[in-house]
Amino acid sequence: MGGGPIVLGIESSCDETGAGIVRDGQLLAHVVASSMDEHARFGGVVPEIAARAHLQSFNPVVRQALDQAGLRLGQLDAVAVTTGPGLSGALQVGLAGAKSLAYAAGVPLYGVHHLAGHVAADTLEHGPLPAPCVVLIVSGGHTSLLLVRDLVREPIAHLGDTLDDAAGECFDKAARILGLPYPGGPAIDRAARDGDPRAVEFPRPLTRAGDDPYAFSFSGLKTAVARWAEKHRLQGADLPVADGAAALQEAVADVLSRKALAACAAYGVRTLVVVGGVAANSRVRALTERRCAAAGVELRVPPMTLCTDNGAMIAAVGDLLVRAGAEPAPLDVSIDPSAPLEYASLTPLPVAAARAA
Repeated sequence: MGGGPIVLGIESSCDETGAGIVRDGQLLAHVVASSMDEHARFGGVVPEIAARAHLQSFNPVVRQALDQAGLRLGQLDAVAVTTGPGLSGALQVGLAGAKSLAYAAGVPLYGVHHLAGHVAADTLEHGPLPAPCVVLIVSGGHTSLLLVRDLVREPIAHLGDTLDDAAGECFDKAARILGLPYPGGPAIDRAARDGDPRAVEFPRPLTRAGDDPYAFSFSGLKTAVARWAEKHRLQGADLPVADGAAALQEAVADVLSRKALAACAAYGVRTLVVVGGVAANSRVRALTERRCAAAGVELRVPPMTLCTDNGAMIAAVGDLLVRAGAEPAPLDVSIDPSAPLEYASLTPLPVAAARAA
């Protein structure tokens, strides 16, 4: 273990309460408490339930992370916390807890952008990000294609984002149409194992000539699944759920990997990093891996436990910020539920921007 600063990261933007501890890019602890089961009967995340679950889980999760790392609160050198984007009440719980910890330990606090955390998660498995690299973020609420140079010193360039539903959101909504449980992504992945991905010709949105090469749109794909299912039911036929799931998964994986590889080619980038909850999807991984191999592009995907929301990824950003000499946030820092991804640190100005000002 290195001798650098020890950073505790807190994540509470949605339905996972995460605490992670990182030192010099090395993961020392990684603990997550999920309230997903409490939301499942509603078919989606209920913000009030999520906030209450964070309140109940915060102290046990932090305590378990410190125990896992063999550390005491007084041995921390910094605390990093997600300050946006996410559910307002959920973010407030995490930020209030993180402020209390930083104040009690007498250490600086860093406000971190949730999506930058997903990008940094890969560094815990594969080491520093090559500069530049293309990053594909695919989760329940976000689908973005980014050009990343220095994650904490330079602005993050958005090549394209989703215009409507994110890929994970599409999976959740389509799963409900197919009669599969929430969360939809894992349910569709399981059902697709017994299906034929060529059984249904679902559309590949925004892949025609003249379309934005890096933008995404999955709302129409969800509608196509609904129409396909309705047609079968009107005919009184049994719905071939496995085939529908496999064909949908194939369409999503095709669009994601096609656009990501196009960005790598256009920008002369030799490394693609795929992060976020949908990066755990088996077909997204397999098809992207195959296309990367054919194009001579290195593919980096974090382990599944680091793909979904977690505190380790926030600690990873905090670790990079501390080592880059970034200014910490004031203790009156607030949340930003719809924060755009421009810099890894939300406030104040990151190191490079401050120097340029």
